[in-house]
Amino acid sequence: MIRAAFAGLVAIGLCAQPLAAQEVARAGGALLRGLDKVSGKTTDLPLQVGQVARYGRLEVRLGECRYPAGDPSSDAYAQLTISDLAQNVTLFSGWMIASSPALSALDDARYDVWVISCQS
Repeated sequence: MIRAAFAGLVAIGLCAQPLAAQEVARAGGALLRGLDKVSGKTTDLPLQVGQVARYGRLEVRLGECRYPAGDPSSDAYAQLTISDLAQNVTLFSGWMIASSPALSALDDARYDVWVISCQS
């Protein structure tokens, strides 16, 4: 019953379509930004899909970057793997969303990394 009511709301436009129903496009790369919390310095990290960047003691790998097909300048989300090279441990593995960086964030005492946009 709840599913039928939700479908009715979507059909008449009173409820947004689920994210899975939106068409997405894949980009060849992404622009990430890193923050060193000790120095306060930010660094832009442009990466191509499959590429790895070193940021302090972190290794950041971009698996994929997607964005809504109808609006390339809107929200981007990237699949990232971030490892601590000093401790040889993976700190983050998953999707980060540009508009909601705290939703799925890197948990590190010194560094923050977040998605800015997808790049060609």
